[in-house]
Amino acid sequence: MKRLVAAAALALSAMVAAPALAILPSAPESDPAPAETSAPAQAIDDTQDAGADQRMADRIEGIFAELPAFQAVDVAVSQGVVTLSGTVPKQEDVARAEAIASRVTGVVTVENGLERDVSVSAQASGIASLADKWDGLIALLPLIGLALLVWAGISLIGYLIAGLGSLWHRIAPNSFLAELIASALRFVFVVGGLVVALDIVGASALLGAVLGGAGVIGLALGFALRDTIENYVASLMLSLRQPFRANDHVLIDNLEGRVIRLTSRATVMMTLDGNHLRVPNSQVFKAVITNFSRNPQRRFEFDLGVDADDDARAARQLGRETLGSLDFILSDPPPEARIVEVGDSNVVIRFLGWVDQNKTDWFKAQSRAIPAVKEALEDAGFGLPEPIYRLRFDPRSATLPFENIAEGGERKDTKAPKPVRQVTVTEADEDIRPVNEIAEMVDKERRETGSEQEKDLLDHSRPVE
Repeated sequence: MKRLVAAAALALSAMVAAPALAILPSAPESDPAPAETSAPAQAIDDTQDAGADQRMADRIEGIFAELPAFQAVDVAVSQGVVTLSGTVPKQEDVARAEAIASRVTGVVTVENGLERDVSVSAQASGIASLADKWDGLIALLPLIGLALLVWAGISLIGYLIAGLGSLWHRIAPNSFLAELIASALRFVFVVGGLVVALDIVGASALLGAVLGGAGVIGLALGFALRDTIENYVASLMLSLRQPFRANDHVLIDNLEGRVIRLTSRATVMMTLDGNHLRVPNSQVFKAVITNFSRNPQRRFEFDLGVDADDDARAARQLGRETLGSLDFILSDPPPEARIVEVGDSNVVIRFLGWVDQNKTDWFKAQSRAIPAVKEALEDAGFGLPEPIYRLRFDPRSATLPFENIAEGGERKDTKAPKPVRQVTVTEADEDIRPVNEIAEMVDKERRETGSEQEKDLLDHSRPVE
C-alpha cells in the first residue's frame, strides 16, 4: 500500500514539473561522435569448444588434399594456432597456403614453416608442364604449317606483282620510282602475309608485340639514318624534277663541272680539271644550280680603265664598236659598254659581249675580245694607266739605299733590259671554235660504263625543269 502511494506521488510531481521544464531553453544538441574508420580487431574467445582444433585441422587438410601443390604440407592446430610445415614446389605457394589456412573459421594465427622443395624430383611437375607444352607444339604443327603456306603464298603474289617491271616503268615517270613502287609492294605483301599467318595461329598478342617493336625500331632507325633518308628522298625528287642533263656544264653552289650521271645517292660530276666529284643529292636538292648549257647564248664581261683626263664616253663608244666588229660576237643581243666607277687614277669601263656556245668557245672568245679592245683604245690615244702611288720620305722613314742615284740626282745606268720577243699571231692560232675536252671525257666514260647506265636517273625523254 505504501509503495502505491509513493508511486502516485512521484507521478503527480512529474506532471507538475513538466510544464516548467518545457519553458526552459533546450540545451544544444551535441554533434554525433565520429564513426570509427577502422574495424576493431576480431576478438578472440576466452573459451574454445572441445574438438575445435581437430575440426580446423581436418578442414585445412581436406582443402590441401585437393591442391596438388600442397600434398607434402603437414597441418597442426593447437588453441586455434595453425602450424604449417613441409615443402611446396614453388615459392609463391608458401604465401598461398598461409592465406588459405587463415580464412578457416576459428583460426587465431598461422605459423608458416613451409619451404620450397628444390630437389630434382620436386620439379617433375615443371618438367611435365614443359612436356605438355612440347606436345601442344607438336599438335599445333599442322596449323603452323598452314600459316607458313599462307604467308608464303601472299608473299609470292606480292613478288609476282612487283616483278611486272614493264607495267611500273610505264606508270612511273622514271626507273628509280618504278623500283621504289616495286619494293613497297613487296614489303606490303610480306608484312600482310605475316599478319594473316599469326592470326591463323592465334598469336595476336605476339603480333602486337612485333608491330610495336617494329615501330620503336623504325623510329630509332629514322633518327639514326636521318641523313641517309633525306638523301634518298632528295634522289627521288631530283629524278622527278630533272634539273640537268648528262654532260651539262653546271655550277652547284661553288662546285663547277660537267654532269656524268645522277645516281640514287649522289650526283657524279667531272670538274674542269678532269677530276671526279660526287655531291650528295641532299646537298644538290637544296643548292643553287647554274646551268651554263641550257641556253646556248652566253655573255662574257671584262673591265678596262682609261685615263681620267680622257673622254670616257668616247672610249666606251670605241670599245663597243670594236666588240661589234669581231665576227664571233653576236649582234643580237648587241655588245655593250658601261662606265661603272671612277677609280683613283682612271675611269673603269665594263665591256660585255654575247657569243653562241654552239659555235664559239666562251673562254676563247673572252681571251680574244680583251686584247682587241685594249689595242683599239691604245691606238686611238687613250691611256690605260696603272694605279699611281705617292711616296713620302721624312726623318721617320727607314734609310733607303741610293747607290743607284748619281750626284747630280740622275739615275745611274743599270743593266739594259732584255728586249721583248715579238710574236706574230695568225687567225689559225686564234681558232675560237668550241672544243671541250671535258665534255669528250664525260661522253667516253658514259659509253665505257654502259652497264652502269641503268643506274642513271637522268631520263632524256622527260622534260627538264
